[in-house]
Amino acid sequence: MPKDATDLSGVCRPVETANGLPNAHYVDPAIYAEERDALIFSQWAGLAVAADVPTPGDARPITFFGMPLLLLHGRDGTVRVFQNICRHRGMILVDAPRRIEGAIRCPYHSWCYGSDGKLVSTPHVGGPGHNTHDAIDRATLGLIEVRSHIWRDVVWVNVTGDAPPFEDAMAEVIERWAAFDQPLYHGGPENRLTLDVDSNWKLAVENYCESYHLPWVHPGLNSYSRLEDHYNIEAPGAFSGQGTLVYRQLSGESGQRFPDFEGLGSQWDKAAEYIAVYPNVLLGVHRDHAFAIVLIPDGPERTSEQIHLYYARPDTDGGLRQRNGQLWKTVFEEDIFVVEGMQRGRHAMGFDGGRFSPAMDSPTHCFHSWAAGKIQAHRAGANEAADGGGSA
Repeated sequence: MPKDATDLSGVCRPVETANGLPNAHYVDPAIYAEERDALIFSQWAGLAVAADVPTPGDARPITFFGMPLLLLHGRDGTVRVFQNICRHRGMILVDAPRRIEGAIRCPYHSWCYGSDGKLVSTPHVGGPGHNTHDAIDRATLGLIEVRSHIWRDVVWVNVTGDAPPFEDAMAEVIERWAAFDQPLYHGGPENRLTLDVDSNWKLAVENYCESYHLPWVHPGLNSYSRLEDHYNIEAPGAFSGQGTLVYRQLSGESGQRFPDFEGLGSQWDKAAEYIAVYPNVLLGVHRDHAFAIVLIPDGPERTSEQIHLYYARPDTDGGLRQRNGQLWKTVFEEDIFVVEGMQRGRHAMGFDGGRFSPAMDSPTHCFHSWAAGKIQAHRAGANEAADGGGSA
C-alpha cells in the first residue's frame, strides 16, 4: 500500500454527493502500481485481440503494466499468453511481432520452446556437446503461462490466476449481449487503429461511459443520435456505459450496407450499445458491426488505445469498411483533447475529484465506485497480511 494512501470514502458515497477519485490516482506512480494489483492483475483485464495473431505461429510481444507478455498462436490453433521470458536467465524471447517458423529460440543461450510453451531444447546445458543435465527438467521449465480467455475476440488475462472463471465474472455482460454471441470478422488494416494519448487509462473509461459530452465533443454524431436518444447502462461491480435508440446504418453510393448479425430481435433495428467492461475494455455493438477498444497503460499519464472493428461476415465491402473505419477514427480522435485536458487538470492542487450529475454521470460514478471498492479491499488485505506477518 502506498505510504500516503488516499481517502476514498467520498468516492463510495451515492452519486448525488460523491466525489471522483483523488488526483493521485491519475498522476502518482505509487498509486498506479497499487491499482495495477487491485484493478488489473487480479481481474480479467483486456490485453489484446486474437486478430493480432491471426495464423498459427504468429507471436506478438506486449508490455502490460511493465510486465513482458507474449501473445502466441500455437500450431495447435490455440491462442495463449505467456510471460515473454526464458526460464534460464529471464531473457526477453521475442522483441517484435513476427511469425515463429520453428521454435522460439532465446537469443542468449539458445534454449528453445515450442509454440505450446514447452521447453524442447537446451543446447550445451550439461557442458559442451551435452544438451541435457539431470538438474534441468524440461517438463517443468516451459514458458510461464498466464491465465487467459477469448470473448468477443478480446484476449482477457488474469495475471494473478485467482479471479473467478471468466464465464462467472462476466456473466452479466455475456447475458446482456447474448444475441451477439456469434462469429466476429475483423475488418482488416483499415479497421485497426492505435491512438496514443497523454492520459491515465481510467479517464478513457470514464469518458466512454457517458453520453453527456456528445453535443459539444461529437457534434456530427449528435446531429442524428441526440443526447435525448441515449440511456444509461449500469451493472455495479461489472460494467457501465450508454446506449442509443437511434443508430443510422452506413450505406454506399449504390445503397449497399453491411450485412446484419443473424437473428437479432427488433430492438436492435435502431439501437446500439457502448459498454465499458471493467477494468479496461470498451465494447460497442450495432446491428451490422461491432468494435473493441483495449486500453494498454504506459505509466500513470499515458495510454495506448487499441481499436478494432468487426463485422458479421468476412466478405464485406472494402470501400464501405474503409469509410466506416474513418468515421469511427474521427469520433475517437474527437475525445483525445478531452481526456488529455482532464489529465492536465489532475495536476491542479486542491481539486477534490469533481462531482457527478446524478442524471448524466451515473455510469461514470459506477466505475469510480467499483475502482474505489476494489482498492479499499486490496488495502485491507495488505494491512491484514502485514498485521499477521508482524505477529508471527
